[in-house]
Amino acid sequence: MKPPTASPAAPVTVPLLDLSAQYAPLREDILAAITRVCDSQRFIMGPEVDGLEAELATMLDVRHAIGVSSGTDALLAVLMALGIGPGDEVVTPTYSFFATAGCVSRVGATPVFVDIDPVTFNVDPAAVARAITPRTRAIMPVHLYGLCADMDAIMAVAARAGVPVIEDAAQAIGARIGARQAGSFGRAGCFSFFPSKNLGAFGDAGLITTNDSDLAQELRLIRNHGAEPKYFHSRIGGNFRLDALQAAVLRVKAPHLADWTAGRRANAERYRVLFAEADLGSIVELPIEPPGFTHIYNQFVIRVPERDALRAHLATQQVGSEIYYPVPFHRQACFAGLASADDAFPVSDRAAASSVALPIYAELSPEQQRHVVDSIAAFYRAA
Repeated sequence: MKPPTASPAAPVTVPLLDLSAQYAPLREDILAAITRVCDSQRFIMGPEVDGLEAELATMLDVRHAIGVSSGTDALLAVLMALGIGPGDEVVTPTYSFFATAGCVSRVGATPVFVDIDPVTFNVDPAAVARAITPRTRAIMPVHLYGLCADMDAIMAVAARAGVPVIEDAAQAIGARIGARQAGSFGRAGCFSFFPSKNLGAFGDAGLITTNDSDLAQELRLIRNHGAEPKYFHSRIGGNFRLDALQAAVLRVKAPHLADWTAGRRANAERYRVLFAEADLGSIVELPIEPPGFTHIYNQFVIRVPERDALRAHLATQQVGSEIYYPVPFHRQACFAGLASADDAFPVSDRAAASSVALPIYAELSPEQQRHVVDSIAAFYRAA
């Protein structure tokens, strides 16, 4: 009798992010939390938001945590609370997600762009120092991709200038320098719980952290139209409240964050081994983790030649990838009025042209990671 023919192995697919893999083991707990809110009919503020704020303040080792409607609104609310507006300047990296600079413009202030460090992707503290003027009202570093910016150097620049630091920590919950957490260095830290973040909600949500009690009170006013008590407005604010449903979901997920971070960090180390085994060190620049820093790998971003052709090849191999970010702020049409020399920000321009993010989520399997690296190796060997 003829032996049975073996079925061909299913092709390996590697999405950029697989939220279903994270959701499946938590499904019953999350549905129970949502049901709890529905049964209570307390959808705006209330005990779920209060509970999440207390739990995250403890987790992040800060005095105050204020839940808000998104990471973008976190930045906006802090700028409003600090009274930053027309005629003021805020120093920001030119390489980040749009909200960093967009919120500065929304309050009527001027974002002053500076270049990034060529190794970390984070803002260059020396460039920040050169950008300070008498109109500077704040410095807004970004902890990009889950790695803290050089906060010792940035805080020293801010102290000399006498201006506050607003940490854009949207991608960096749990990132540290030594024992200190992202969001605990400056006057305030701003976090995003967009679903793709390491701690993601089921929609938009965000958080502001601060050790300044007066600022915390001001932020709680601002997130609720500046009203205290109801219908009595001491200042103009906005509707930046965090939904109770989102808070309830985040309360289920937050206790798992440390394990998810450990999984991402383990996957980053496995990538390093696999890229070394593939002898790609002269072609692929991997992300670094400076001594004393803890990277949480919201993204695993590499720099490569022929980036766009590589991405097209990866798509044929069913490997997800993304470019964060293809257009720095100084090249965005909406900021065309902030004139700068064409070669003013060479490091950011290079990052925009050569960087690509690979899958790094905690549930990624060793087989999937090997497929990613094998696919990249095949592309460059064929070139």
